[in-house]
Amino acid sequence: MIPRYSRPEMAAIWSPETRFRIWFEIEAHAADAMAELGIIPKSAAAKIWAKGKNAKFNVGRIVEIERETKHDVVAFLTHLAEIVGPEARFVHQGMTSSDVLDTCLNVQLIRAADILIADVAKLKAVLKRRARQHKMTPTIGRSHGIHAEPTTFGLKLAYAYAEFDRAEARLKGARDEVATAAISGAVGTFAQVDPRVEAHVAQAMGLKVEPISTQIIPRDRHAMYFATLGVVAASIERLATEIRHLQRTEVLEAEEFFSAGQKGSSAMPHKRNPVLSENLVGLARMVRAYVTPALEDVALWHERDISHSSVERMIGPDATVTLDFALNRLTGIVDKLIVYPDNMRKNLGRLGGLIHSQRVLLALTQKGLAREAAYKLVQRNAMKAWGGKGDFLTLLKADRDVRKHLSGKELAANFDLDFHLAHVEAIFRRVFGGR
Repeated sequence: MIPRYSRPEMAAIWSPETRFRIWFEIEAHAADAMAELGIIPKSAAAKIWAKGKNAKFNVGRIVEIERETKHDVVAFLTHLAEIVGPEARFVHQGMTSSDVLDTCLNVQLIRAADILIADVAKLKAVLKRRARQHKMTPTIGRSHGIHAEPTTFGLKLAYAYAEFDRAEARLKGARDEVATAAISGAVGTFAQVDPRVEAHVAQAMGLKVEPISTQIIPRDRHAMYFATLGVVAASIERLATEIRHLQRTEVLEAEEFFSAGQKGSSAMPHKRNPVLSENLVGLARMVRAYVTPALEDVALWHERDISHSSVERMIGPDATVTLDFALNRLTGIVDKLIVYPDNMRKNLGRLGGLIHSQRVLLALTQKGLAREAAYKLVQRNAMKAWGGKGDFLTLLKADRDVRKHLSGKELAANFDLDFHLAHVEAIFRRVFGGR
């Protein structure tokens, strides 16, 4: 985790203090269940809670012990024994390290998912507000980066809203995917620990029991989780890329907010660069980069190896912290985005009416002309206009072959901008419904 791209609430989930606190809770809840089953004394379980509940675990001390033991869970248990006293011998009865590590990781991942889901909800709210604000603001739609037909800026934002609505649903699914606990022992057979202990810990930690585990929780769950983060990151990049293109000098239909005192370049005082959107593109690349290692973690040796461990210690914090930061940055960009409707209007007219070529084509077919013949008539005039040899409508009116089928008035009727906006309201109802 890099502080520059971290927000405190998400970063705290991955702190050593949080991790050790979760480890303690797993162990203490397991002790409670064992006490109820008569496996350990109830007084021991009570003592474990009493001593550890408000204890401040000494991270430095645990690190010091781990230098000798070369085992993080053993180091923690040793430190916990220093806090609890003799009753600590009843901690971790029949359990294996992965019972603690995997259950803890999943608690961290669902907490991270909760923050990400809330992030997306905030982004959606801003997108909805700005989309409604510009619902009928006409702008040019582009395909291959080339002017195509008119759309509205509100529709661009509504598209993003719908995409992040899907992102929210995917994140909820990813959260559910990893919300399992495994307290099943060395190879998952419950030989040394009663399945009822697992059920108690799972409920206490807000998880479901893993139906079947080996020594670890199956990593296809985690692969799906990180793949989902990668898809959300891709959606962030799509919208950020759109904003970057719209801010280009020769386009300038929208622009990132530029605050007083902000500097765009160390060399050129005039520069106002889309640096936040560019930053998001880079951050999205990083989140997606964590997907492949997560997929490769699925195939482990037999009942367990630890090739996944080092991967998850890195991608768990980095992917969630980075995505959290990126979602919040994107929300800020959209919230303060400067929109230039006048420039959108200018760009709509940049090609001298060529954006209405399809309407003319269809009008000719409605008059009985074969589509291929109609296409040739329209295209030959369009290419003249493209080459700067006249206004498209004027060229069409002067073309005798076109005028055989369409009058000047009929041609002009096909250059009505409002025609393209007739169904905007219907699309908005589909996207937002009554929301």
